[in-house]
Amino acid sequence: QVQLVESGGGLVQAGDSLRLSCVASGRTFSYYTMGWFRQGPGQEREFVAAIIWTGGNTRYADSMKGRFAISRDTSKNTVYLQMNSLKPEDTGVYYCAAKSGWTLSPTAEYVYWGQGTQVTVTS
Repeated sequence: QVQLVESGGGLVQAGDSLRLSCVASGRTFSYYTMGWFRQGPGQEREFVAAIIWTGGNTRYADSMKGRFAISRDTSKNTVYLQMNSLKPEDTGVYYCAAKSGWTLSPTAEYVYWGQGTQVTVTS
């Protein structure tokens, strides 16, 4: 019922920046929380950041604070993840996710997922 499409990933060097985008369509609820997750090769998927669609409240994983920023453009149904000072350990597939309501807990269950966009950071 909700489709999410990520874009903006690529190959960059350590210290560079990237901005990921996620376009949402086909929503069935008025209130959503949008999140970004990532999964490195052979690793578990981990929480990166989340934003409440209506109010713009945000939450970040502790290791991302100060480097990453989540935002949204309500007119375009798009959520962004600005990533600065990228490190090789940031390499992985980044997923956009959505759920109803406005909880920002990193452990909350997201029910809608995009296919992911690859981010590769070299030394």
